Amino acid sequence: MSHAMDQETLALHDAVYQQLKRVIDPEVGQSIIKMGLVYDIQVNGGDVVVIMTLTTPGCPLGQSITRGVEGVVKELTWVSSVHVEIVWDPPWTPAMMR
Repeated sequence: MSHAMDQETLALHDAVYQQLKRVIDPEVGQSIIKMGLVYDIQVNGGDVVVIMTLTTPGCPLGQSITRGVEGVVKELTWVSSVHVEIVWDPPWTPAMMR
């Protein structure tokens, strides 16, 4: 992989990260980034995968948060697809908040 590609991928990753700061967990009133709910962002060209968790497996707002993630990431003109993968390992704890 060329150095320029690395820089470009890093810039795209950062653009997604910045967008995710706009997604608020309605129960807590904090962004999912600040909450520590986002574990990984993968960018492959125009395809973005956000690997994240929720505060609890039964979180009633999970679908709303997932739709929020998809919506803000799709606002980036270069994004062709967004996949949100919800994982439970490691389980979220309040210690993950930033």
